[in-house]
Amino acid sequence: MKLRVAVLGAGSFGTTVAHLVARNSPATLWCRSAETADQVNREHRNGRYLADYALHPELRATASLEEAVREADVVVLGVPSHGFREVLSEVAQHIRPWVPVVSLAKGLELGTHLRMTQVIREVLPEHRAGALTGPNLAKEIMAGYAAAAVIAFDDLDVARQLQGVFHCGVFRVYTNRDVAGCELGGALKNVIAIATGMGDGLGVGDNTRAAVITRGLAELTRLGVAMGGEASTFAGLAGIGDLIATCASRQSRNRHVGEELGKGRTIEEIIASMNQVAEGVKTSRVVMELADKYGVDLPIAREVYGVVHEGRTAMDAYRGLTRRPAGSEHDAA
Repeated sequence: MKLRVAVLGAGSFGTTVAHLVARNSPATLWCRSAETADQVNREHRNGRYLADYALHPELRATASLEEAVREADVVVLGVPSHGFREVLSEVAQHIRPWVPVVSLAKGLELGTHLRMTQVIREVLPEHRAGALTGPNLAKEIMAGYAAAAVIAFDDLDVARQLQGVFHCGVFRVYTNRDVAGCELGGALKNVIAIATGMGDGLGVGDNTRAAVITRGLAELTRLGVAMGGEASTFAGLAGIGDLIATCASRQSRNRHVGEELGKGRTIEEIIASMNQVAEGVKTSRVVMELADKYGVDLPIAREVYGVVHEGRTAMDAYRGLTRRPAGSEHDAA
């Protein structure tokens, strides 16, 4: 018997995941907009986010959260971190007992500093919580290019069962039991992607970009391990894999934010011009609070925070980084 899957959130990646799942299982996509749901059902298309790509003809869509969730065997949340708890609280009114919940969000909750699976456990304590993450750019997946992801659950039996729900053709899904590490890698790399984009906007060159990505990986690994993640996870798909894709691709929203900052635009102007969320903007604040809490030095993330939240320029940030003394590669930033 095939599992029935509800994917909540019709942004680019939520829609892409629903499209993939529909090849393996009955899938329903929840859309905030009834117009979007109608378009998915009639035209098999999401014109706002993936206008050039046809969706699987068996994918159903609805604007009713209750309809999407009430008979689901698996619930997948593809909503941004700032709206995650609100949607999950409504899900709690309709979800059946013991149904596993999978997060697609790559962010941390403001105020609480919680990872999304921790939010799931607070709101739905009797449900297994996991994450699907990795170097996954939605439009490339929709175009049929090979990609890989990680399904992370504390219980590997659950991870293996859900692996078959998401694994599809050249979209390969691996299991991992380090939920904390997988989630932290996905959230923290967005801040480094902003830093990389700032360098691109300034025109600093490939050598500098490589240095920022590499030292950025060291930063997110230090903080991730301090928060309970395993070092090996940050050397895998959810760590360096996701970091490279997000820092290098012009499809990356966080890299785009950084590039525009490097060109001299304000963060308010950039956000106003975007129709999707760049998680790294809000995450940069949470990361600095976590760095102070765990006593971890994060110079690149701190410079990003200064530009995004304190009015510094991208040039100020890069000058600040180059003036830092260089110590041991494995001990210093």
